[in-house]
Amino acid sequence: MSISPFDPAWFWLIGGVVLLIAELIAPGFFLMFVGAAAIITGVLAIALPINLAIQLGAFAVLAIAIARIGGRKAYASRYDHTSDPSLNNPVHRLLGRVVIVVEPVDGNGGRVRVGDSVWPARGGPASVGERVRIVDVEGNCLKVEAEPPPR
Repeated sequence: MSISPFDPAWFWLIGGVVLLIAELIAPGFFLMFVGAAAIITGVLAIALPINLAIQLGAFAVLAIAIARIGGRKAYASRYDHTSDPSLNNPVHRLLGRVVIVVEPVDGNGGRVRVGDSVWPARGGPASVGERVRIVDVEGNCLKVEAEPPPR
């Protein structure tokens, strides 16, 4: 005797559609697999006269299989890999850049303009307006050396 007047197959179909809609609202690729397994279980329950225990077993097997197969395909191309060693180290990307001195630079300190910001620098010696090349970064202080004038 069933608790509900509805066939459990319809609950599988409705639940699967609800999970697919939830995947659209909160994408993460996991609800999509479980929703697909629920819909397939619902279609199987409508097509074949199977009881609720077999439906639950079929759903569990389908959910695991679809998540494993679909997850591999979905997540395999999800992240881009790069060979750039400076990707997560923006300060490292400054190495080799030519910048302009805004306060005289010597072994004790000075300041250089990098883009639209001013950074502390050591090295040189260089006077205001000269071009210097960034050769190292120590904390937030740039180590610079004189850049020969362009020809």
